[in-house]
Amino acid sequence: MFTIPINIIRYLFVLRVNRSLVWLSNYLPAEFSLILGTTIARRLPTAQARPWLKSLSAWEPYGGLKSIANKQIKRLPEASWPIESVLFAYPYEKRSFGEGEFILWELKLLGESADHGFFLEIIMSAIEEAGLSYDKGWTYPNCLWGKFDIHAVYAARGHHWEPFVENGQLDLNYHATPFQWFENLSYPFNLELPPDTIRWLTPFDLSDQAAKHHGRKTRQYNSKHRNRAIPAPSLNKIIEALILRLNNLIAGKISNFDELWEVLGEDKQTVLKKAWRLASHIPIYKKRLCAPPAHWPGVAMGSQTYTATFPEALIPLLGLASILHIGQYTHYGLGTFIIERRSDL
Repeated sequence: MFTIPINIIRYLFVLRVNRSLVWLSNYLPAEFSLILGTTIARRLPTAQARPWLKSLSAWEPYGGLKSIANKQIKRLPEASWPIESVLFAYPYEKRSFGEGEFILWELKLLGESADHGFFLEIIMSAIEEAGLSYDKGWTYPNCLWGKFDIHAVYAARGHHWEPFVENGQLDLNYHATPFQWFENLSYPFNLELPPDTIRWLTPFDLSDQAAKHHGRKTRQYNSKHRNRAIPAPSLNKIIEALILRLNNLIAGKISNFDELWEVLGEDKQTVLKKAWRLASHIPIYKKRLCAPPAHWPGVAMGSQTYTATFPEALIPLLGLASILHIGQYTHYGLGTFIIERRSDL
Protein backbone atom coordinates (compact mmCIF):
# COMPACT_ATOMS: atom_id res chain seq x y z
CA MET A 1 0.00 0.00 0.00
CA PHE A 2 1.17 3.53 -0.77
CA THR A 3 1.70 4.85 2.77
CA ILE A 4 1.55 8.55 3.45
CA PRO A 5 2.03 10.79 6.49
CA ILE A 6 -1.72 11.16 7.12
CA ASN A 7 -3.37 10.19 10.39
CA ILE A 8 -6.63 8.32 9.92
CA ILE A 9 -8.92 6.51 12.33
CA ARG A 10 -11.80 4.59 10.79
CA TYR A 11 -14.78 3.73 12.99
CA LEU A 12 -17.52 1.32 11.95
CA PHE A 13 -20.81 1.80 13.80
CA VAL A 14 -23.50 -0.85 14.13
CA LEU A 15 -26.73 0.81 15.24
CA ARG A 16 -29.59 -1.40 16.46
CA VAL A 17 -33.10 -0.14 15.84
CA ASN A 18 -35.16 -0.33 19.05
CA ARG A 19 -38.59 0.68 17.73
CA SER A 20 -41.06 -1.17 15.52
CA LEU A 21 -40.31 0.94 12.45
CA VAL A 22 -37.62 3.36 11.35
CA TRP A 23 -37.54 5.08 8.00
CA LEU A 24 -34.13 6.30 6.84
CA SER A 25 -33.82 9.70 5.24
CA ASN A 26 -33.22 10.22 1.55
CA TYR A 27 -29.50 10.75 2.11
CA LEU A 28 -28.44 9.61 5.58
CA PRO A 29 -24.98 11.29 5.84
CA ALA A 30 -26.60 14.71 5.47
CA GLU A 31 -28.82 14.13 8.52
CA PHE A 32 -25.92 12.64 10.45
CA SER A 33 -23.80 15.70 9.71
CA LEU A 34 -26.46 18.22 10.69
CA ILE A 35 -27.93 16.45 13.72
CA LEU A 36 -24.72 15.11 15.24
CA GLY A 37 -22.96 18.39 14.52
CA THR A 38 -25.72 20.27 16.34
CA THR A 39 -25.60 17.82 19.27
CA ILE A 40 -21.82 18.13 19.53
CA ALA A 41 -21.99 21.94 19.48
CA ARG A 42 -24.53 21.93 22.32
CA ARG A 43 -22.32 19.70 24.45
CA LEU A 44 -19.13 21.75 24.06
CA PRO A 45 -18.06 24.78 26.12
CA THR A 46 -18.78 28.10 24.42
CA ALA A 47 -15.28 28.69 23.08
CA GLN A 48 -14.96 25.17 21.67
CA ALA A 49 -18.47 25.29 20.23
CA ARG A 50 -17.85 28.39 18.11
CA PRO A 51 -16.28 26.64 15.09
CA TRP A 52 -19.07 24.04 15.16
CA LEU A 53 -21.74 26.74 15.26
CA LYS A 54 -20.01 28.56 12.40
CA SER A 55 -20.00 25.37 10.37
CA LEU A 56 -23.67 24.71 11.16
CA SER A 57 -24.60 28.25 10.10
CA ALA A 58 -23.97 27.14 6.50
CA TRP A 59 -27.18 25.09 6.81
CA GLU A 60 -29.37 28.10 7.59
CA PRO A 61 -30.03 29.11 3.94
CA TYR A 62 -31.26 25.53 3.42
CA GLY A 63 -33.64 25.56 6.38
CA GLY A 64 -31.35 24.22 9.12
CA LEU A 65 -32.88 21.54 11.33
CA LYS A 66 -36.36 22.38 10.05
CA SER A 67 -35.35 21.01 6.64
CA ILE A 68 -35.32 17.56 8.28
CA ALA A 69 -38.85 17.88 9.68
CA ASN A 70 -40.09 19.01 6.28
CA LYS A 71 -38.06 16.30 4.51
CA GLN A 72 -36.69 19.09 2.35
CA ILE A 73 -32.93 18.56 2.37
CA LYS A 74 -32.70 19.35 -1.30
CA ARG A 75 -29.28 20.97 -1.26
CA LEU A 76 -26.23 20.47 0.90
CA PRO A 77 -23.81 23.16 1.99
CA GLU A 78 -20.21 22.47 1.06
CA ALA A 79 -19.18 23.33 4.63
CA SER A 80 -18.30 20.29 6.72
CA TRP A 81 -17.60 19.79 10.39
CA PRO A 82 -14.73 21.88 11.76
CA ILE A 83 -12.77 18.63 12.10
CA GLU A 84 -11.58 16.70 9.05
CA SER A 85 -14.11 13.90 8.77
CA VAL A 86 -16.03 11.63 6.42
CA LEU A 87 -19.51 10.23 7.10
CA PHE A 88 -20.09 7.14 4.97
CA ALA A 89 -23.38 5.25 5.19
CA TYR A 90 -23.22 1.71 3.88
CA PRO A 91 -25.53 1.32 0.88
CA TYR A 92 -28.84 -0.44 1.43
CA GLU A 93 -31.51 -1.45 -1.04
CA LYS A 94 -34.23 -0.62 1.49
CA ARG A 95 -34.97 2.40 3.66
CA SER A 96 -37.29 0.88 6.30
CA PHE A 97 -35.92 -1.04 9.28
CA GLY A 98 -37.71 -2.87 12.06
CA GLU A 99 -36.87 -3.50 15.70
CA GLY A 100 -33.63 -5.44 16.15
CA GLU A 101 -32.31 -4.71 12.67
CA PHE A 102 -28.89 -3.16 12.21
CA ILE A 103 -27.76 -0.03 10.34
CA LEU A 104 -24.07 0.26 9.47
CA TRP A 105 -22.15 3.44 8.82
CA GLU A 106 -18.53 4.54 8.98
CA LEU A 107 -16.93 7.63 10.45
CA LYS A 108 -13.42 8.56 9.35
CA LEU A 109 -11.36 11.11 11.28
CA LEU A 110 -8.35 12.39 9.37
CA GLY A 111 -5.24 14.48 9.98
CA GLU A 112 -5.06 16.28 13.32
CA SER A 113 -8.69 15.31 13.92
CA ALA A 114 -7.78 11.61 14.26
CA ASP A 115 -8.04 11.68 18.05
CA HIS A 116 -9.54 8.67 19.83
CA GLY A 117 -9.96 10.61 23.08
CA PHE A 118 -12.04 13.32 21.39
CA PHE A 119 -14.03 10.61 19.65
CA LEU A 120 -14.95 8.88 22.91
CA GLU A 121 -15.63 12.01 24.93
CA ILE A 122 -17.49 14.11 22.38
CA ILE A 123 -18.56 12.21 19.27
CA MET A 124 -19.61 8.92 20.88
CA SER A 125 -21.54 10.80 23.56
CA ALA A 126 -23.36 12.82 20.90
CA ILE A 127 -24.32 9.67 18.99
CA GLU A 128 -25.59 8.05 22.20
CA GLU A 129 -27.69 11.13 22.91
CA ALA A 130 -29.09 11.15 19.37
CA GLY A 131 -30.15 7.53 19.81
CA LEU A 132 -31.91 8.15 23.12
CA SER A 133 -33.79 11.39 22.51
CA TYR A 134 -34.94 13.78 19.83
CA ASP A 135 -36.60 17.14 19.42
CA LYS A 136 -40.15 16.90 18.09
CA GLY A 137 -39.71 20.33 16.59
CA TRP A 138 -37.53 19.08 13.75
CA THR A 139 -38.03 15.31 13.46
CA TYR A 140 -40.54 13.44 11.32
CA PRO A 141 -42.60 10.30 12.06
CA ASN A 142 -40.56 7.07 12.20
CA CYS A 143 -37.25 8.88 11.83
CA LEU A 144 -34.07 7.22 13.12
CA TRP A 145 -33.39 9.74 15.88
CA GLY A 146 -34.29 8.61 19.38
CA LYS A 147 -34.88 5.06 18.14
CA PHE A 148 -31.55 3.25 18.17
CA ASP A 149 -28.83 1.88 20.43
CA ILE A 150 -25.12 1.69 19.68
CA HIS A 151 -24.82 -2.09 19.42
CA ALA A 152 -21.14 -2.20 18.41
CA VAL A 153 -18.27 -0.01 17.28
CA TYR A 154 -15.14 -1.21 15.50
CA ALA A 155 -11.84 0.46 14.61
CA ALA A 156 -10.00 -0.51 11.44
CA ARG A 157 -6.57 -2.11 11.63
CA GLY A 158 -5.55 -2.80 8.06
CA HIS A 159 -8.20 -5.07 6.55
CA HIS A 160 -9.60 -6.06 9.93
CA TRP A 161 -12.14 -4.42 12.22
CA GLU A 162 -11.37 -4.55 15.95
CA PRO A 163 -14.39 -4.26 18.28
CA PHE A 164 -14.19 -1.98 21.29
CA VAL A 165 -17.93 -1.68 21.84
CA GLU A 166 -19.82 -5.00 21.90
CA ASN A 167 -23.47 -5.43 22.88
CA GLY A 168 -23.42 -1.83 24.03
CA GLN A 169 -20.45 -2.34 26.38
CA LEU A 170 -17.41 -0.06 25.91
CA ASP A 171 -13.87 -1.37 26.40
CA LEU A 172 -12.11 1.60 28.01
CA ASN A 173 -8.73 -0.13 27.68
CA TYR A 174 -8.88 -0.04 23.89
CA HIS A 175 -7.15 2.91 22.22
CA ALA A 176 -7.32 3.36 18.46
CA THR A 177 -4.18 4.94 17.02
CA PRO A 178 -4.07 7.21 13.95
CA PHE A 179 -1.68 4.93 12.08
CA GLN A 180 -3.12 1.45 12.60
CA TRP A 181 -5.29 1.89 9.49
CA PHE A 182 -2.44 0.96 7.14
CA GLU A 183 -0.96 -1.98 9.09
CA ASN A 184 -0.49 -4.90 6.65
CA LEU A 185 -2.87 -3.15 4.27
CA SER A 186 -2.92 -4.24 0.65
CA TYR A 187 -5.37 -3.43 -2.11
CA PRO A 188 -7.33 -5.05 -3.56
CA PHE A 189 -7.94 -8.24 -1.60
CA ASN A 190 -9.73 -11.46 -2.54
CA LEU A 191 -9.53 -10.57 -6.22
CA GLU A 192 -8.55 -13.51 -8.43
CA LEU A 193 -7.99 -11.58 -11.66
CA PRO A 194 -6.36 -8.16 -12.27
CA PRO A 195 -8.98 -5.39 -12.01
CA ASP A 196 -10.15 -3.30 -14.93
CA THR A 197 -13.26 -1.60 -13.48
CA ILE A 198 -14.08 1.09 -10.96
CA ARG A 199 -17.47 0.78 -9.26
CA TRP A 200 -18.53 3.84 -7.30
CA LEU A 201 -20.06 3.03 -3.90
CA THR A 202 -21.23 6.61 -3.55
CA PRO A 203 -21.78 9.34 -6.14
CA PHE A 204 -18.80 11.38 -7.24
CA ASP A 205 -18.16 14.93 -8.35
CA LEU A 206 -14.66 15.45 -9.71
CA SER A 207 -15.62 18.50 -11.76
CA ASP A 208 -13.79 21.82 -11.52
CA GLN A 209 -11.43 20.57 -8.83
CA ALA A 210 -8.58 22.85 -9.80
CA ALA A 211 -10.93 25.85 -9.78
CA LYS A 212 -12.22 24.83 -6.36
CA HIS A 213 -8.68 24.46 -5.04
CA HIS A 214 -7.86 28.00 -6.14
CA GLY A 215 -11.03 29.45 -4.63
CA ARG A 216 -13.09 29.87 -7.79
CA LYS A 217 -16.78 29.10 -7.66
CA THR A 218 -17.96 25.65 -8.72
CA ARG A 219 -21.47 24.38 -9.25
CA GLN A 220 -22.96 23.27 -5.98
CA TYR A 221 -25.43 20.58 -6.81
CA ASN A 222 -26.27 18.18 -9.58
CA SER A 223 -30.01 18.84 -9.89
CA LYS A 224 -29.64 21.38 -12.71
CA HIS A 225 -27.36 19.04 -14.64
CA ARG A 226 -29.24 15.77 -14.40
CA ASN A 227 -30.20 15.66 -18.07
CA ARG A 228 -26.72 16.31 -19.40
CA ALA A 229 -24.43 13.56 -20.68
CA ILE A 230 -22.50 12.07 -17.77
CA PRO A 231 -18.75 11.92 -18.37
CA ALA A 232 -16.76 9.09 -16.82
CA PRO A 233 -13.60 10.36 -15.13
CA SER A 234 -10.36 9.10 -16.64
CA LEU A 235 -7.76 7.39 -14.49
CA ASN A 236 -5.72 10.59 -14.84
CA LYS A 237 -8.61 12.56 -13.38
CA ILE A 238 -8.85 10.15 -10.44
CA ILE A 239 -5.11 10.42 -9.73
CA GLU A 240 -5.41 14.23 -9.99
CA ALA A 241 -8.28 14.11 -7.49
CA LEU A 242 -6.16 12.02 -5.14
CA ILE A 243 -3.27 14.53 -5.33
CA LEU A 244 -5.65 17.40 -4.56
CA ARG A 245 -7.09 15.45 -1.63
CA LEU A 246 -3.60 14.75 -0.30
CA ASN A 247 -2.72 18.42 -0.62
CA ASN A 248 -5.81 19.47 1.32
CA LEU A 249 -5.11 16.99 4.10
CA ILE A 250 -1.35 17.38 4.37
CA ALA A 251 -0.52 20.91 3.29
CA GLY A 252 -3.80 22.71 3.90
CA LYS A 253 -6.50 23.95 1.56
CA ILE A 254 -4.96 27.33 0.79
CA SER A 255 -1.35 26.27 0.33
CA ASN A 256 0.37 25.44 -2.92
CA PHE A 257 1.59 22.03 -4.00
CA ASP A 258 5.24 22.74 -3.18
CA GLU A 259 4.62 21.93 0.46
CA LEU A 260 2.90 18.66 -0.45
CA TRP A 261 5.83 17.54 -2.61
CA GLU A 262 8.24 18.45 0.16
CA VAL A 263 6.31 16.39 2.70
CA LEU A 264 5.99 13.40 0.39
CA GLY A 265 9.67 13.29 -0.48
CA GLU A 266 11.36 12.21 -3.69
CA ASP A 267 10.37 8.51 -3.52
CA LYS A 268 6.64 9.16 -3.24
CA GLN A 269 6.83 11.93 -5.84
CA THR A 270 8.28 9.36 -8.22
CA VAL A 271 5.44 6.94 -7.45
CA LEU A 272 2.78 9.58 -8.18
CA LYS A 273 4.45 10.71 -11.40
CA LYS A 274 4.77 7.11 -12.59
CA ALA A 275 1.10 6.49 -11.79
CA TRP A 276 0.14 9.58 -13.77
CA ARG A 277 2.04 8.32 -16.81
CA LEU A 278 0.57 4.85 -16.55
CA ALA A 279 -2.98 6.15 -16.14
CA SER A 280 -2.74 8.30 -19.26
CA HIS A 281 -2.37 5.20 -21.45
CA ILE A 282 -5.55 3.42 -20.32
CA PRO A 283 -8.71 4.93 -21.81
CA ILE A 284 -12.25 4.04 -20.82
CA TYR A 285 -13.84 1.15 -22.70
CA LYS A 286 -17.41 1.20 -21.39
CA LYS A 287 -19.35 3.04 -18.71
CA ARG A 288 -22.57 2.43 -16.86
CA LEU A 289 -23.16 5.71 -15.08
CA CYS A 290 -26.37 7.42 -14.07
CA ALA A 291 -27.35 10.53 -12.15
CA PRO A 292 -27.79 10.02 -8.39
CA PRO A 293 -31.30 9.98 -6.94
CA ALA A 294 -33.02 13.34 -6.60
CA HIS A 295 -31.63 15.57 -3.84
CA TRP A 296 -28.41 13.55 -3.52
CA PRO A 297 -25.13 15.42 -3.96
CA GLY A 298 -22.73 14.40 -6.69
CA VAL A 299 -22.78 14.15 -10.46
CA ALA A 300 -22.95 10.43 -11.19
CA MET A 301 -22.69 6.90 -9.82
CA GLY A 302 -22.28 3.48 -11.36
CA SER A 303 -19.27 1.78 -12.92
CA GLN A 304 -16.69 2.30 -15.65
CA THR A 305 -14.50 -0.31 -17.34
CA TYR A 306 -11.16 0.46 -18.96
CA THR A 307 -9.47 -1.00 -22.04
CA ALA A 308 -6.79 -2.75 -19.99
CA THR A 309 -6.29 -4.06 -16.49
CA PHE A 310 -4.81 -1.63 -14.00
CA PRO A 311 -1.01 -1.74 -13.67
CA GLU A 312 0.21 -3.05 -10.34
CA ALA A 313 1.87 0.30 -9.56
CA LEU A 314 -1.49 2.09 -9.92
CA ILE A 315 -3.56 -0.16 -7.67
CA PRO A 316 -2.25 1.05 -4.25
CA LEU A 317 -2.99 4.65 -5.23
CA LEU A 318 -6.53 3.75 -6.25
CA GLY A 319 -6.88 2.00 -2.89
CA LEU A 320 -5.74 5.13 -1.08
CA ALA A 321 -8.17 7.28 -3.08
CA SER A 322 -11.02 4.97 -2.09
CA ILE A 323 -10.15 5.26 1.61
CA LEU A 324 -9.73 9.05 1.60
CA HIS A 325 -12.70 9.76 -0.72
CA ILE A 326 -12.01 12.17 -3.58
CA GLY A 327 -13.65 15.14 -5.25
CA GLN A 328 -16.27 17.37 -3.69
CA TYR A 329 -18.58 16.66 -0.73
CA THR A 330 -16.21 14.09 0.80
CA HIS A 331 -17.56 14.97 4.26
CA TYR A 332 -20.89 13.47 3.16
CA GLY A 333 -19.19 10.28 1.98
CA LEU A 334 -18.95 11.03 -1.72
CA GLY A 335 -16.13 9.84 -3.94
CA THR A 336 -15.37 6.30 -2.79
CA PHE A 337 -15.27 3.16 -4.91
CA ILE A 338 -14.01 -0.39 -5.24
CA ILE A 339 -12.01 -1.88 -8.09
CA GLU A 340 -13.02 -5.20 -9.63
CA ARG A 341 -12.78 -7.33 -12.74
CA ARG A 342 -15.69 -6.63 -15.07
CA SER A 343 -14.22 -7.08 -18.55
CA ASP A 344 -17.40 -8.88 -19.62
CA LEU A 345 -19.29 -5.55 -19.80
